[in-house]
Amino acid sequence: MSTFTQQKLHPILVRAVAQSLYSIFLDDRYADKVIEHTLRNNPKAGSRDRAFIAETTYEVVRYFRLYSAILGRTPEREADFWHIIGIHFLLQGAPALPEWREWEALHPKLILHKAQGLLETRRFRESIPDWLDDRGAQELGDAWDETLHHLNKQASVVLRTNTLKTNRIALQKQLLEEGVESEPIGDDLALRLLKRQNVFTTKAFRAGMFEVQDYSSQLVAQLLAPAPGMRVVDACAGAGGKALHISALMQGKGSLIALDTVEWKLAELRKRASRGGAPNIETRVIESKKVVKRLYDSADRLLLDVPCSGLGILRRNPDAKWKLKPAAIEQLRELQQEILQSYSPILKPGGRMVYATCSILPSENQDQVTAFLNSPAGIDFRMLEEKRILPQDQGFDGFYMALLEKQSPA
Repeated sequence: MSTFTQQKLHPILVRAVAQSLYSIFLDDRYADKVIEHTLRNNPKAGSRDRAFIAETTYEVVRYFRLYSAILGRTPEREADFWHIIGIHFLLQGAPALPEWREWEALHPKLILHKAQGLLETRRFRESIPDWLDDRGAQELGDAWDETLHHLNKQASVVLRTNTLKTNRIALQKQLLEEGVESEPIGDDLALRLLKRQNVFTTKAFRAGMFEVQDYSSQLVAQLLAPAPGMRVVDACAGAGGKALHISALMQGKGSLIALDTVEWKLAELRKRASRGGAPNIETRVIESKKVVKRLYDSADRLLLDVPCSGLGILRRNPDAKWKLKPAAIEQLRELQQEILQSYSPILKPGGRMVYATCSILPSENQDQVTAFLNSPAGIDFRMLEEKRILPQDQGFDGFYMALLEKQSPA
Protein backbone atom coordinates (compact mmCIF):
# COMPACT_ATOMS: atom_id res chain seq x y z
CA MET A 1 0.00 0.00 0.00
CA SER A 2 1.40 3.40 -0.94
CA THR A 3 2.15 6.01 1.72
CA PHE A 4 0.32 9.30 2.13
CA THR A 5 1.70 12.28 0.24
CA GLN A 6 1.30 15.75 1.65
CA GLN A 7 -0.77 16.94 -1.32
CA LYS A 8 -3.58 19.16 -0.16
CA LEU A 9 -6.95 17.50 -0.60
CA HIS A 10 -9.50 19.38 -2.67
CA PRO A 11 -13.23 18.52 -2.49
CA ILE A 12 -13.69 18.65 -6.27
CA LEU A 13 -10.93 16.06 -6.79
CA VAL A 14 -12.18 13.75 -4.03
CA ARG A 15 -15.68 14.04 -5.48
CA ALA A 16 -14.31 12.99 -8.89
CA VAL A 17 -12.77 9.91 -7.26
CA ALA A 18 -15.98 9.08 -5.38
CA GLN A 19 -18.05 9.35 -8.55
CA SER A 20 -15.53 7.20 -10.43
CA LEU A 21 -15.73 4.51 -7.75
CA TYR A 22 -19.53 4.61 -7.89
CA SER A 23 -19.38 3.94 -11.63
CA ILE A 24 -16.88 1.11 -11.23
CA PHE A 25 -18.60 -0.77 -8.42
CA LEU A 26 -22.29 0.10 -8.72
CA ASP A 27 -22.61 0.68 -12.47
CA ASP A 28 -20.18 -2.21 -13.16
CA ARG A 29 -18.01 -0.23 -15.57
CA TYR A 30 -14.32 -0.87 -16.28
CA ALA A 31 -11.93 1.23 -14.22
CA ASP A 32 -9.73 2.39 -17.09
CA LYS A 33 -12.73 3.61 -19.10
CA VAL A 34 -14.24 5.33 -16.07
CA ILE A 35 -11.01 7.17 -15.28
CA GLU A 36 -10.59 8.16 -18.92
CA HIS A 37 -14.15 9.57 -18.87
CA THR A 38 -13.57 11.38 -15.56
CA LEU A 39 -10.38 13.04 -16.78
CA ARG A 40 -12.08 14.07 -20.02
CA ASN A 41 -14.80 15.74 -17.95
CA ASN A 42 -12.17 17.65 -15.96
CA PRO A 43 -10.20 19.30 -18.79
CA LYS A 44 -8.95 22.15 -16.58
CA ALA A 45 -7.26 19.77 -14.14
CA GLY A 46 -3.48 20.00 -14.19
CA SER A 47 -1.18 17.00 -14.50
CA ARG A 48 -0.84 16.67 -10.73
CA ASP A 49 -4.61 16.74 -10.21
CA ARG A 50 -5.17 14.23 -13.00
CA ALA A 51 -2.58 11.91 -11.43
CA PHE A 52 -4.33 12.29 -8.07
CA ILE A 53 -7.70 11.24 -9.53
CA ALA A 54 -6.31 8.26 -11.44
CA GLU A 55 -3.93 6.93 -8.79
CA THR A 56 -6.33 7.38 -5.87
CA THR A 57 -9.11 5.63 -7.77
CA TYR A 58 -6.86 2.69 -8.65
CA GLU A 59 -5.51 2.39 -5.10
CA VAL A 60 -9.00 2.30 -3.61
CA VAL A 61 -10.05 -0.32 -6.17
CA ARG A 62 -7.02 -2.44 -5.18
CA TYR A 63 -7.91 -2.42 -1.50
CA PHE A 64 -11.69 -2.21 -1.81
CA ARG A 65 -12.42 -5.31 0.27
CA LEU A 66 -10.25 -4.13 3.15
CA TYR A 67 -11.77 -0.66 3.15
CA SER A 68 -15.34 -2.00 2.92
CA ALA A 69 -14.67 -4.35 5.85
CA ILE A 70 -13.42 -1.41 7.93
CA LEU A 71 -16.49 0.61 6.91
CA GLY A 72 -18.64 -2.33 7.97
CA ARG A 73 -20.81 -2.49 4.85
CA THR A 74 -20.70 -2.65 1.07
CA PRO A 75 -21.02 0.88 -0.38
CA GLU A 76 -24.43 1.60 -1.87
CA ARG A 77 -24.31 5.37 -2.43
CA GLU A 78 -21.82 8.09 -3.26
CA ALA A 79 -21.52 9.10 0.41
CA ASP A 80 -20.23 5.61 1.22
CA PHE A 81 -17.45 6.04 -1.31
CA TRP A 82 -16.44 9.32 0.37
CA HIS A 83 -16.06 7.27 3.58
CA ILE A 84 -14.02 4.63 1.73
CA ILE A 85 -11.70 7.35 0.38
CA GLY A 86 -11.29 8.82 3.87
CA ILE A 87 -10.37 5.38 5.22
CA HIS A 88 -7.84 5.04 2.38
CA PHE A 89 -6.06 8.27 3.32
CA LEU A 90 -6.00 7.43 7.01
CA LEU A 91 -4.45 4.03 6.31
CA GLN A 92 -1.91 5.71 4.06
CA GLY A 93 -0.74 7.73 7.04
CA ALA A 94 -2.66 10.98 6.76
CA PRO A 95 -2.23 12.74 10.13
CA ALA A 96 -5.84 13.97 9.93
CA LEU A 97 -8.65 14.42 7.44
CA PRO A 98 -10.06 17.84 6.49
CA GLU A 99 -13.09 18.79 8.56
CA TRP A 100 -15.58 18.25 5.79
CA ARG A 101 -19.15 17.16 6.47
CA GLU A 102 -18.64 14.11 4.22
CA TRP A 103 -16.08 12.77 6.73
CA GLU A 104 -17.74 13.83 10.00
CA ALA A 105 -18.83 10.24 10.76
CA LEU A 106 -15.31 8.82 10.45
CA HIS A 107 -13.39 8.11 13.66
CA PRO A 108 -9.66 7.75 12.87
CA LYS A 109 -8.72 5.79 16.01
CA LEU A 110 -11.53 3.27 15.50
CA ILE A 111 -10.62 2.88 11.81
CA LEU A 112 -6.95 2.22 12.58
CA HIS A 113 -7.92 -0.26 15.33
CA LYS A 114 -10.20 -2.18 12.94
CA ALA A 115 -7.52 -2.19 10.26
CA GLN A 116 -4.94 -3.62 12.63
CA GLY A 117 -7.04 -6.72 13.19
CA LEU A 118 -8.04 -7.21 9.55
CA LEU A 119 -4.48 -6.84 8.23
CA GLU A 120 -3.53 -10.10 9.95
CA THR A 121 -5.62 -12.05 7.42
CA ARG A 122 -4.27 -12.29 3.85
CA ARG A 123 -7.57 -11.99 2.02
CA PHE A 124 -8.21 -8.67 3.78
CA ARG A 125 -4.58 -7.50 3.82
CA GLU A 126 -4.19 -8.06 0.07
CA SER A 127 -7.91 -7.43 -0.55
CA ILE A 128 -8.97 -10.42 -2.64
CA PRO A 129 -12.25 -12.37 -2.99
CA ASP A 130 -12.34 -15.62 -1.00
CA TRP A 131 -12.73 -17.86 -4.07
CA LEU A 132 -9.77 -16.22 -5.85
CA ASP A 133 -7.57 -16.43 -2.76
CA ASP A 134 -8.41 -20.14 -2.51
CA ARG A 135 -7.77 -20.69 -6.22
CA GLY A 136 -4.41 -18.90 -6.15
CA ALA A 137 -3.24 -20.79 -3.07
CA GLN A 138 -4.33 -24.09 -4.61
CA GLU A 139 -2.51 -23.49 -7.92
CA LEU A 140 0.57 -21.54 -6.80
CA GLY A 141 1.11 -22.93 -3.30
CA ASP A 142 3.79 -21.16 -1.28
CA ALA A 143 4.37 -18.61 -4.07
CA TRP A 144 0.84 -17.21 -3.86
CA ASP A 145 1.39 -14.93 -0.87
CA GLU A 146 4.29 -13.06 -2.47
CA THR A 147 2.60 -13.09 -5.87
CA LEU A 148 -0.55 -11.52 -4.46
CA HIS A 149 1.45 -8.86 -2.64
CA HIS A 150 3.25 -7.85 -5.85
CA LEU A 151 0.01 -7.77 -7.81
CA ASN A 152 -1.09 -4.92 -5.54
CA LYS A 153 1.93 -2.78 -6.38
CA GLN A 154 1.62 0.02 -8.91
CA ALA A 155 2.80 -1.07 -12.36
CA SER A 156 5.75 0.60 -14.05
CA VAL A 157 5.26 2.39 -17.36
CA VAL A 158 7.41 0.59 -19.93
CA LEU A 159 7.91 1.59 -23.56
CA ARG A 160 8.95 -0.59 -26.48
CA THR A 161 11.15 1.17 -29.02
CA ASN A 162 9.74 0.87 -32.54
CA THR A 163 12.80 -0.15 -34.55
CA LEU A 164 10.94 0.56 -37.79
CA LYS A 165 11.32 4.24 -36.87
CA THR A 166 14.24 4.66 -34.48
CA ASN A 167 16.52 3.01 -31.90
CA ARG A 168 16.46 3.08 -28.11
CA ILE A 169 19.27 5.63 -27.70
CA ALA A 170 17.61 8.09 -30.07
CA LEU A 171 14.19 7.52 -28.47
CA GLN A 172 15.51 8.10 -24.96
CA LYS A 173 17.15 11.35 -26.11
CA GLN A 174 13.99 12.55 -27.87
CA LEU A 175 11.86 11.82 -24.79
CA LEU A 176 14.31 13.63 -22.53
CA GLU A 177 14.05 16.71 -24.76
CA GLU A 178 10.28 16.54 -24.18
CA GLY A 179 10.72 16.28 -20.40
CA VAL A 180 10.24 12.52 -20.10
CA GLU A 181 13.01 10.75 -18.17
CA SER A 182 13.55 7.03 -18.67
CA GLU A 183 16.03 4.23 -18.09
CA PRO A 184 16.93 1.29 -20.34
CA ILE A 185 15.95 -2.18 -19.13
CA GLY A 186 16.40 -5.65 -20.55
CA ASP A 187 17.53 -5.95 -24.14
CA ASP A 188 17.90 -3.12 -26.65
CA LEU A 189 14.22 -2.10 -26.89
CA ALA A 190 12.67 -1.36 -23.50
CA LEU A 191 12.63 1.92 -21.57
CA ARG A 192 11.06 2.37 -18.12
CA LEU A 193 9.78 5.81 -17.16
CA LEU A 194 11.34 7.23 -13.99
CA LYS A 195 8.01 8.88 -13.11
CA ARG A 196 4.49 8.40 -14.41
CA GLN A 197 3.66 10.80 -17.23
CA ASN A 198 1.22 11.04 -20.11
CA VAL A 199 3.49 10.02 -22.99
CA PHE A 200 0.69 9.94 -25.56
CA THR A 201 0.93 13.70 -26.09
CA THR A 202 4.63 13.59 -26.99
CA LYS A 203 6.02 14.22 -30.47
CA ALA A 204 7.84 10.89 -30.15
CA PHE A 205 4.55 9.04 -29.77
CA ARG A 206 2.85 10.88 -32.62
CA ALA A 207 5.86 10.02 -34.79
CA GLY A 208 5.37 6.32 -34.00
CA MET A 209 8.72 5.94 -32.24
CA PHE A 210 7.36 3.75 -29.43
CA GLU A 211 4.43 1.81 -28.01
CA VAL A 212 3.55 1.43 -24.33
CA GLN A 213 4.08 -2.27 -23.60
CA ASP A 214 5.13 -4.02 -20.40
CA TYR A 215 8.50 -5.72 -20.48
CA SER A 216 7.03 -9.20 -19.90
CA SER A 217 4.71 -8.69 -22.86
CA GLN A 218 7.67 -7.73 -25.04
CA LEU A 219 9.20 -11.17 -24.43
CA VAL A 220 6.38 -12.90 -26.35
CA ALA A 221 7.31 -11.72 -29.85
CA GLN A 222 10.98 -12.24 -29.05
CA LEU A 223 10.28 -15.87 -28.17
CA LEU A 224 8.35 -16.29 -31.43
CA ALA A 225 11.45 -14.96 -33.24
CA PRO A 226 9.93 -14.07 -36.63
CA ALA A 227 12.35 -13.16 -39.43
CA PRO A 228 12.03 -10.84 -42.43
CA GLY A 229 10.22 -12.51 -45.34
CA MET A 230 8.30 -15.05 -43.23
CA ARG A 231 4.55 -15.61 -43.25
CA VAL A 232 3.33 -14.99 -39.70
CA VAL A 233 -0.17 -15.23 -38.23
CA ASP A 234 -1.21 -13.50 -35.01
CA ALA A 235 -4.47 -15.35 -34.44
CA CYS A 236 -5.80 -13.39 -31.43
CA ALA A 237 -4.37 -10.00 -32.33
CA GLY A 238 -6.76 -7.66 -30.52
CA ALA A 239 -5.57 -4.07 -30.86
CA GLY A 240 -2.21 -5.39 -31.96
CA GLY A 241 0.48 -4.59 -29.41
CA LYS A 242 2.34 -7.83 -30.11
CA ALA A 243 1.58 -7.73 -33.86
CA LEU A 244 3.35 -4.36 -34.08
CA HIS A 245 6.35 -5.84 -32.28
CA ILE A 246 6.37 -8.83 -34.64
CA SER A 247 6.26 -6.49 -37.65
CA ALA A 248 9.28 -4.61 -36.31
CA LEU A 249 11.20 -7.87 -35.81
CA MET A 250 10.34 -8.72 -39.43
CA GLN A 251 11.71 -5.29 -40.46
CA GLY A 252 8.36 -4.75 -42.18
CA LYS A 253 9.17 -7.48 -44.71
CA GLY A 254 7.07 -10.55 -45.35
CA SER A 255 3.43 -11.20 -44.50
CA LEU A 256 1.84 -10.70 -41.08
CA ILE A 257 -1.84 -11.61 -40.89
CA ALA A 258 -3.61 -10.31 -37.78
CA LEU A 259 -6.86 -12.10 -36.90
CA ASP A 260 -9.51 -11.29 -34.33
CA THR A 261 -13.22 -11.81 -33.82
CA VAL A 262 -13.78 -8.08 -33.05
CA GLU A 263 -13.55 -5.58 -35.91
CA TRP A 264 -13.06 -2.43 -33.81
CA LYS A 265 -9.94 -3.90 -32.24
CA LEU A 266 -8.47 -4.56 -35.68
CA ALA A 267 -9.42 -1.02 -36.73
CA GLU A 268 -7.36 0.25 -33.80
CA LEU A 269 -4.48 -1.99 -34.93
CA ARG A 270 -4.64 -0.48 -38.42
CA LYS A 271 -4.36 3.03 -36.94
CA ARG A 272 -1.40 2.02 -34.79
CA ALA A 273 0.28 0.27 -37.73
CA SER A 274 -0.08 3.41 -39.83
CA ARG A 275 1.49 5.55 -37.11
CA GLY A 276 4.26 3.02 -36.51
CA GLY A 277 5.13 2.48 -40.16
CA ALA A 278 4.33 -1.26 -40.15
CA PRO A 279 3.54 -1.96 -43.83
CA ASN A 280 3.24 -5.74 -43.76
CA ILE A 281 0.22 -6.15 -41.44
CA GLU A 282 -3.01 -7.39 -42.99
CA THR A 283 -6.09 -7.61 -40.74
CA ARG A 284 -8.86 -10.18 -41.12
CA VAL A 285 -11.99 -10.52 -39.00
CA ILE A 286 -12.81 -14.09 -37.96
CA GLU A 287 -16.43 -14.17 -39.12
CA SER A 288 -16.51 -17.96 -39.47
CA LYS A 289 -14.28 -21.01 -39.15
CA LYS A 290 -13.53 -20.72 -42.87
CA VAL A 291 -11.32 -17.69 -42.23
CA VAL A 292 -9.04 -19.81 -40.06
CA LYS A 293 -9.20 -22.96 -42.20
CA ARG A 294 -8.07 -21.07 -45.30
CA LEU A 295 -4.78 -20.44 -43.52
CA TYR A 296 -4.07 -24.07 -42.63
CA ASP A 297 -0.51 -25.30 -43.38
CA SER A 298 0.63 -21.83 -44.44
CA ALA A 299 2.45 -20.07 -41.59
CA ASP A 300 6.11 -20.11 -40.58
CA ARG A 301 5.19 -18.60 -37.23
CA LEU A 302 1.92 -18.56 -35.27
CA LEU A 303 1.09 -16.54 -32.16
CA LEU A 304 -1.80 -17.65 -29.97
CA ASP A 305 -2.07 -14.88 -27.36
CA VAL A 306 -5.30 -16.36 -26.06
CA PRO A 307 -8.08 -14.77 -23.98
CA CYS A 308 -7.40 -15.42 -20.30
CA SER A 309 -8.30 -14.36 -16.75
CA GLY A 310 -5.72 -11.53 -16.83
CA LEU A 311 -4.59 -12.33 -13.30
CA GLY A 312 -0.99 -11.53 -14.22
CA ILE A 313 -1.87 -7.90 -14.94
CA LEU A 314 -4.02 -7.09 -11.90
CA ARG A 315 -1.68 -4.19 -11.14
CA ARG A 316 -2.95 -2.52 -14.32
CA ASN A 317 -6.55 -3.73 -14.07
CA PRO A 318 -7.25 -4.12 -10.34
CA ASP A 319 -11.01 -4.10 -10.88
CA ALA A 320 -10.69 -7.42 -12.71
CA LYS A 321 -10.46 -9.30 -9.40
CA TRP A 322 -13.89 -7.96 -8.44
CA LYS A 323 -15.51 -8.59 -11.84
CA LEU A 324 -14.03 -12.04 -12.49
CA LYS A 325 -16.13 -15.08 -11.50
CA PRO A 326 -15.10 -18.76 -11.04
CA ALA A 327 -17.32 -19.87 -13.94
CA ALA A 328 -15.57 -17.39 -16.25
CA ILE A 329 -12.20 -19.06 -15.68
CA GLU A 330 -13.64 -22.46 -16.61
CA GLN A 331 -15.18 -20.95 -19.76
CA LEU A 332 -11.85 -19.35 -20.63
CA ARG A 333 -10.04 -22.66 -20.20
CA GLU A 334 -12.45 -24.31 -22.65
CA LEU A 335 -11.89 -21.47 -25.13
CA GLN A 336 -8.11 -21.64 -24.74
CA GLN A 337 -8.03 -25.34 -25.55
CA GLU A 338 -10.45 -24.86 -28.43
CA ILE A 339 -8.14 -22.21 -29.93
CA LEU A 340 -5.12 -24.48 -29.53
CA GLN A 341 -6.94 -27.34 -31.21
CA SER A 342 -8.49 -25.42 -34.11
CA TYR A 343 -5.83 -22.76 -34.83
CA SER A 344 -2.65 -24.85 -34.52
CA PRO A 345 -3.14 -26.38 -38.02
CA ILE A 346 -2.38 -22.89 -39.43
CA LEU A 347 1.27 -23.74 -38.88
CA LYS A 348 3.11 -25.58 -41.64
CA PRO A 349 5.56 -28.40 -40.85
CA GLY A 350 8.79 -27.01 -39.40
CA GLY A 351 7.00 -23.87 -38.21
CA ARG A 352 6.91 -22.58 -34.66
CA MET A 353 4.06 -21.45 -32.44
CA VAL A 354 3.89 -19.47 -29.20
CA TYR A 355 0.99 -20.03 -26.80
CA ALA A 356 0.81 -17.05 -24.42
CA THR A 357 -1.37 -15.67 -21.63
CA CYS A 358 -1.17 -12.83 -19.12
CA SER A 359 -2.36 -15.26 -16.45
CA ILE A 360 -0.37 -16.75 -13.57
CA LEU A 361 -2.54 -19.85 -13.10
CA PRO A 362 -1.01 -23.17 -14.25
CA SER A 363 -4.51 -24.33 -15.22
CA GLU A 364 -4.53 -21.68 -17.96
CA ASN A 365 -0.89 -22.12 -18.86
CA GLN A 366 1.30 -25.23 -18.71
CA ASP A 367 -1.71 -27.49 -18.05
CA GLN A 368 -3.27 -26.30 -21.31
CA VAL A 369 -0.10 -26.92 -23.28
CA THR A 370 0.28 -30.39 -21.76
CA ALA A 371 -3.32 -31.23 -22.65
CA PHE A 372 -2.73 -30.04 -26.22
CA LEU A 373 0.48 -32.04 -26.64
CA ASN A 374 -1.33 -35.16 -25.41
CA SER A 375 -4.20 -34.69 -27.87
CA PRO A 376 -4.44 -35.86 -31.50
CA ALA A 377 -4.06 -32.24 -32.69
CA GLY A 378 -0.78 -31.86 -30.82
CA ILE A 379 0.83 -35.15 -31.75
CA ASP A 380 3.17 -33.51 -34.29
CA PHE A 381 4.25 -30.76 -31.90
CA ARG A 382 7.10 -30.67 -29.42
CA MET A 383 7.89 -28.18 -26.67
CA LEU A 384 11.06 -26.16 -27.24
CA GLU A 385 10.92 -23.63 -24.42
CA GLU A 386 8.58 -22.08 -21.89
CA LYS A 387 8.71 -18.99 -19.69
CA ARG A 388 6.70 -18.63 -16.50
CA ILE A 389 6.91 -15.09 -15.15
CA LEU A 390 5.42 -14.13 -11.79
CA PRO A 391 5.23 -10.42 -10.90
CA GLN A 392 7.82 -10.83 -8.13
CA ASP A 393 10.37 -12.37 -10.52
CA GLN A 394 11.27 -9.19 -12.41
CA GLY A 395 8.85 -6.62 -11.06
CA PHE A 396 6.79 -6.64 -14.25
CA ASP A 397 3.54 -8.30 -15.32
CA GLY A 398 2.83 -11.98 -14.77
CA PHE A 399 2.96 -13.90 -18.06
CA TYR A 400 3.27 -17.37 -19.50
CA MET A 401 4.58 -18.33 -22.92
CA ALA A 402 5.43 -21.68 -24.51
CA LEU A 403 7.33 -22.15 -27.78
CA LEU A 404 6.21 -25.24 -29.73
CA GLU A 405 7.50 -26.61 -33.01
CA LYS A 406 5.45 -28.52 -35.57
CA GLN A 407 7.61 -31.36 -36.74
CA SER A 408 7.93 -32.33 -40.38
CA PRO A 409 6.46 -35.70 -41.41
CA ALA A 410 8.94 -38.56 -41.17
